[in-house]
Amino acid sequence: MKTATQPEGKAEGRHVMTEPFTTAAVVGAGTIGLSWAALFAGHGMRVHVTDPRPDLAEAVAEALDRAAGQLAAQGLDTHRLAERVHIADDLADAVRDADIVQENGPENADFKRELFTTLVGAAPAHALLLSSSSAIPASAFTDSIEEADRILIGHPFNPPHLVPLVEVVPGERTSQESVARAVDFYRFVGRVPVVERKEIPGFVGNRLQNALSREAIYLVEQGVVSPAELDTVMVNSLGLRWATVGPFLGAHLGGGPGGYRHMAEHIGVSMQKMWDSLGRPQQSPEQTERLVAAVEDAYGSRSYADLSHQRDAQQIAVLSARDSATNLEKETRS
Repeated sequence: MKTATQPEGKAEGRHVMTEPFTTAAVVGAGTIGLSWAALFAGHGMRVHVTDPRPDLAEAVAEALDRAAGQLAAQGLDTHRLAERVHIADDLADAVRDADIVQENGPENADFKRELFTTLVGAAPAHALLLSSSSAIPASAFTDSIEEADRILIGHPFNPPHLVPLVEVVPGERTSQESVARAVDFYRFVGRVPVVERKEIPGFVGNRLQNALSREAIYLVEQGVVSPAELDTVMVNSLGLRWATVGPFLGAHLGGGPGGYRHMAEHIGVSMQKMWDSLGRPQQSPEQTERLVAAVEDAYGSRSYADLSHQRDAQQIAVLSARDSATNLEKETRS
């Protein structure tokens, strides 16, 4: 099993850390927090979890049991996984020995400001203080915190023990050393960190997701397709393509030998017309109810557990196939 003192990179090859990460504190045990806890434990770390929910112990146990097979499918040793995860008595107990703190609280700047003020005083001076915030930049809640140099965003995509991306977004007062250590840490736990150069609400991933969701809602509202049909379009076209290349590389390849320049020069005008025709749906209560009813009509007959299990199994299959193809290509080139 890979331990915290024997770091090794994933698809990018061996990665050498400047220091070991052995203990993590997970603050907030909702869907994201529980997934982080499983991932950290899967990489050999001691994990301390804190949350005011009364069923914390049961929720942690269920999450670890559910994630164990998925972590094993990624090549991690999950033997005695649960023994590495501990329920903390309180916040101070959770962060006392932490090398990193991953916060997963409500999307509320005032809440995060108060919480991180406490974390600065309670966590060791060397501990990185990371927030899973999905929309609120660090500068929005560190304005009154003196020691903000080690506070930054580490925003995952759900579930973080499966989806590799982590958006690393420093605040105005985050030190470069903390950014480098955060990148180091997320690579250690097998993630793919991307450092964003500017703070912007929603960061990059959620802004792209929301832009696509807006047009998806518009197309359903206009009666062009049903929710299930729109999902079918995505899964069998753009979703399939973007699992291997992003929008820019996809467009570059779409231009043939002439690349992105050819694409831009020959469809630029029609692309502008397409942009101008994109919808701007207004989420009134009536429209929202119609949309919810349409989605429930498509997927409401299956349970959350059933649907999420299918999603996770297919996600693992996609990642495995992509990694196998990448490794085969490297072997062929060498």
